[in-house]
Amino acid sequence: MPRYTVHVRGEWLAVPCRDAQLTVGWLGREAVRRYIKNKPDNGGFASADDVRFLVRRCKGLGLLDNEDPLEVALEDNEFVEVVIEGDAMSPDFIPSQPEGVYLYSKYREPEKYIALDGDSLTTEDLVNLGNGHYKIKLTPTAEKKVQKSREVIDSIVRENTVVYGITTGFGKFARTVIPINKLEELQVNLVRSHSSGVGKPLIPERCRMLLALRINVLAKGYSGISLETLKQVIEVFNASCLPYVPEKGTVGASGDLAPLSHLALGLIGEGKMWSPKSGWADAKYVLEAHGLKPVVLKPKEGLALINGTQMITSLGCEAVERASAIARQADIVAALTLEVLKGTTKAFDTDIHAVRPHPGQIEVAFRFRSLLDSDHHPSEIAESHRFCDRVQDAYTLRCCPQIHGVVNDTIAFVKNIITTEINSATDNPMVFANRGETISGGNFHGEYPAKALDYLAIGVHELAAISERRIERLCNPSLSELPAFLVAEGGLNSGFMIAHCTAAALVSENKALCHPSSVDSLSTSAATEDHVSMGGWAARKALRVIEHVEQVLAIELLAACQGIEFLRPLKTTTPLEKVYDLVRSVVRPWIKDRFMAPDIEAVHRLLTEQK
Repeated sequence: MPRYTVHVRGEWLAVPCRDAQLTVGWLGREAVRRYIKNKPDNGGFASADDVRFLVRRCKGLGLLDNEDPLEVALEDNEFVEVVIEGDAMSPDFIPSQPEGVYLYSKYREPEKYIALDGDSLTTEDLVNLGNGHYKIKLTPTAEKKVQKSREVIDSIVRENTVVYGITTGFGKFARTVIPINKLEELQVNLVRSHSSGVGKPLIPERCRMLLALRINVLAKGYSGISLETLKQVIEVFNASCLPYVPEKGTVGASGDLAPLSHLALGLIGEGKMWSPKSGWADAKYVLEAHGLKPVVLKPKEGLALINGTQMITSLGCEAVERASAIARQADIVAALTLEVLKGTTKAFDTDIHAVRPHPGQIEVAFRFRSLLDSDHHPSEIAESHRFCDRVQDAYTLRCCPQIHGVVNDTIAFVKNIITTEINSATDNPMVFANRGETISGGNFHGEYPAKALDYLAIGVHELAAISERRIERLCNPSLSELPAFLVAEGGLNSGFMIAHCTAAALVSENKALCHPSSVDSLSTSAATEDHVSMGGWAARKALRVIEHVEQVLAIELLAACQGIEFLRPLKTTTPLEKVYDLVRSVVRPWIKDRFMAPDIEAVHRLLTEQK
C-alpha cells in the first residue's frame, strides 16, 4: 500500500493510500482531516471539507494538480506539503534551494564504493564524494581499530573512571562528574545544545563532504565511537540523507562544534534533513523513508561526532581543488589575451626561468610556450607582427610566469596541509587503544587549515587582480589597437564596458575578503577555550574569493575571444583555436549589444567544469 509523508502547518503526517486511483486533492483533504483530529481546537477549522489548500512537492516545490491521480503525480512515500489558503509556507518548513532542485535532477545513486581507512583520503576523493560519485565502506583494518578503541571507552564506563567528556561535563564543566545512569543523556544534551549555528544551510555537495570527512576521521580509530554507530552513519551517507548544517557559528577550536553538532543532530533523528528523495523534511521522517533508524548515542559518541576541524577542512578541500583548476585555466586565458594584444613570446624562454627556478614559475612558462607560437604550433597572428618594434610587453603579459607561478606554488603548499589534515585525528580526548588510555590534547584546533586557507585566498586572488588589468588592456583602444570596448559602432554599442566594471568590482571585493581571519581570536567557553582559529570564515571566504577569480577570468576569456574577431581572417595556434571554438560553442560573437550576464555565466561554467 503506498504511503505519503505530508507536511501541514508544522506537523508531519504519514498518510496511507489504499487506492492508487485516489487524487492529489484526496491526499490533501485526508492530511488536513488528520491534522484537525490531532489538534485540541481542531486547528481552528470546522471540518476538512471547509479548508481550501494547495499541494506541492517538498523536492523542488512543484505545485500539484488536485485532480491528478496519486499514482501518476507522486512516487511511493514521496514528501509533500499542504499549504492552506491564507497561510504563508509554514515557518518551520525549509524550502529546497535551487541547488537542491538542480542536484535532484542530476543525482544518480552511485554504484562504486570508496574504502576509507582514515589515512589515505585525497582532496580529489573528498570532492568526488561530495559530488555523489561514491558510496563509502570501511577497510577491515579500520574496523578493527574502531573496535579496539571502543573497548577502552567501555572499560572506562564499567570502572566509572573520571575522564573528560565521557564521565564529566564539557569545557568549563570538565570537573563536574556525571552519574553513570546519565551518560547517554549527557551525549544527547551535548549535541542539542551545541547545535546553535545560523545562516544558510550547506548545499548538498558540501554537506556530503562534511559527513564523509567525519567518517574518515572516525575510521582512524582514535575517537572511541562504536563500530555499530559508525556503520549507521555510513548508511546515512550512502542513502544521501544530509542534515541541515548552517554555515556560520564555528570559531574553529574546539573544532567546528556547531556545524558538526547540526550534522550529529540529524543522525539522531532531530532537526531537518534533505535527501534527493524527500527534499527538506524532519530528520526522523527522512531516515524512516530510507529504511534507516536514528543513531542512539552511547557514552562518548556525541563528543566523537562533533569534535574536529572537518567543516574548515572539507570546505578547504573544495577550495584547493577549484583553485588548482582555475590556476591551470588562467594560463590558457592569459595566453589567448597575449595573442590578441600581439605580445611577444620572448619572456617565456627556458633560460630566463632556469635562473630563477621556482617550480610554479617554470611550470607556467612551459604552459605558455606550449600554447603560443612555435615550430609545432605556428600562429598567423604572431607572424603578422613578427618585425614590429615592440621589445617587451606590459607586466600583466610579460610577468605571467612569475605572478601565476607563485599562485601554483601556494596551492601546492596549501594542498599539502589540507591533505595531512583530512587524514588526521582531531578529537579530544584521544583514545589510544595500544596504551589502553585516553589523553586530552588540542588536535581540534583549526590553526593549520585556517592559516593555510587565508594564504590560499591571498595567493589565488592575484589571478583575478592581473586578469582585470588584462581586461582593461583589451577594452582600452589606446592599449589594444582594437575597437573601444571590443565592439563595432562604439557609442551606439557599449560592448564590454560594464563587463570590465564587474571584473573591477569583484577584484575590489576580493581585496577585503583577503584580510586574514586567522589573525583574529576571541576567548570562548568562560576562558577555557581562550585562543581560537576562526577557520570557518577562512574557508568560506577562500571559496568566495575563488569564485570571484573564476568569474573575472570568464570575462577575460569572453573579451579575448571577442578580440580575435577583429584579427580575422588570421588564426592563432592550434590549441588556442580549440579554446576559441569551445567558447563559441556556448557564446556567439558580439556583433551589437545584447544581454551579457548569461554569456558570462556560460563561460564561467566552462571554467568550473574544467573544460
